[in-house]
Amino acid sequence: MLIYITNFLLGDYADLEWAIGLHRCMLKIVGLWPQQNKDQYKDYFSKFRMLFNATIIICVLTIPALAHLINVWGDMIQIIDNLQLTLPFLITTFKIFIMWYKKGVLLLLINKIMKDWTRVKMDEERNVMLKNSKITRLILQIGLFFTVLAAFSRPGSIFFKEYIWHVNNLTNHERPLPVPTHYWYDVNSSPNYELTYLAQAIGLYACAITYIAVDNFLGLLILHICGQMENLHLRLLHLGKDPDFKAVLKYNVKDHIRLIRSVEIIDDTFNLLLLAMIGFFCILFSLFGFLALTAVNQDTQLSFAQLSWYFFAGGSLLMHTCLYCAVGEHLVNQCEKVHSATYECIWYTLKPKVARNLAVIMVCGKKPLNITAGKMFPMTMSTFCSLLKTSAGYLSMLLAVRN
Repeated sequence: MLIYITNFLLGDYADLEWAIGLHRCMLKIVGLWPQQNKDQYKDYFSKFRMLFNATIIICVLTIPALAHLINVWGDMIQIIDNLQLTLPFLITTFKIFIMWYKKGVLLLLINKIMKDWTRVKMDEERNVMLKNSKITRLILQIGLFFTVLAAFSRPGSIFFKEYIWHVNNLTNHERPLPVPTHYWYDVNSSPNYELTYLAQAIGLYACAITYIAVDNFLGLLILHICGQMENLHLRLLHLGKDPDFKAVLKYNVKDHIRLIRSVEIIDDTFNLLLLAMIGFFCILFSLFGFLALTAVNQDTQLSFAQLSWYFFAGGSLLMHTCLYCAVGEHLVNQCEKVHSATYECIWYTLKPKVARNLAVIMVCGKKPLNITAGKMFPMTMSTFCSLLKTSAGYLSMLLAVRN
């Protein structure tokens, strides 16, 4: 019996490691994994990684890119070319701030996920959780592939002597950098150029990992709750057949309230970030389209590095924005299924006083749960379609101004 219980617990911990291991590894690289280290050395080392990541993104990439934006102000093409990098740097900095500032509540959510994986559950519930975890891992792997290749196309273009941005009088043709920036020292002399080039390459990869790690961490949280909602739906369907109805109903009501509070915590934590991401997507997606169409209309032959940048960076942006809306849509659907399950169970075979207790979970499930952008826009697929239409409108406006 003891051996059986030990194997059962080991299997649960193996499932937990498989479900969150990749997300934890990526967030630990940049020092943003919400955890409470008992080892003081590990805690200091995690803070050091976070500070190093934030410093190199802000001081090496963001501030010099903003200084370069001031220098090229007045040239529409140069401004747009600068914004396609400056905006991701600013958004990534905001993500770092949100993850670090809200690490207390995020740690609470992580502990709930660990508790869900390690508690006793039916095989059917375990399969549902594994299915959702498989989706999050696949999205993370695809996002990592696209984003890292997009980041590699910047320093790689210099290595192959290709320009990925539009050159002007401020561009150094002999010693260009992966990111067009303005520094307050002589970049052209050695070893300043080599060190700056290395720092920008490290900053680009740190920015790429942070960008996709935070996005997929949000996807992990929501899809896990969707899995728990689906399990709750399955339990409610068989609720009327259970002989110990009151105890099972009490457990399900508590579990439903816990999931509702978890969604509220996620929404309170990430709603401002999602609002910023909506504006970021509309602007940046239209900028990518404008630069690509401008190059085509002017019969300019795009280099391999430019094509790689537009394809991988645009694909990563589109995929991650779609991720927010898709998981939000899935959450709404699962909440509706829980609400309808209370009506589908065989309550009419129960005594009136017992069946009346179902009203509690009916009232809790009546209001649909969703994540929002700034407490204003629900993140659903209809919102994603509206974002695409808005981006197309911005693109038409830019082309009209250009002409």
